[in-house]
Amino acid sequence: MTRRIVNSSLAVAGMLGASACALAIGAGGASASGASAVAARTISLNESGRLHLTSHHGFHLNEQGSASGTIRGTIYIHLDVTSTNRVTAEVNIYPANGSLTGYGTAAYRSNGGTATFSGTMSISRGTGSYSHAHASGLSFSGAIQRSNDATTVRVSGPLSE
Repeated sequence: MTRRIVNSSLAVAGMLGASACALAIGAGGASASGASAVAARTISLNESGRLHLTSHHGFHLNEQGSASGTIRGTIYIHLDVTSTNRVTAEVNIYPANGSLTGYGTAAYRSNGGTATFSGTMSISRGTGSYSHAHASGLSFSGAIQRSNDATTVRVSGPLSE
């Protein structure tokens, strides 16, 4: 009797599994819950921002301004001058429908009243419409006016959504 129950259970499980596979294939590969995969879209970023100093602590500058280009919104940069020739940055952009957060490193050069930086940046996090956004190896550059710490920044390259 036990053997008959086990064999019946296996047969039912097999039929359910086969039915689930048939449903998935018939639905174009969608899962049994009805969700389907969405192909990633790549957009070409070409952003620029003009920022003003909001606060500083030693060689750590906090800047805020407006981003324009492919994605428009408020931009915040936390820029750390880590040595006489290197900077790191956390960049946060807040367009109307979400946010993007990235981290960059760059070579830093001071020439009189202006300091420039040039390096790379990665997008590691997003929210809202950008919740699946990611990128690496983006071009990241800018200039800092040493008299008032006003900063311009440029970011360009492919962003996958």
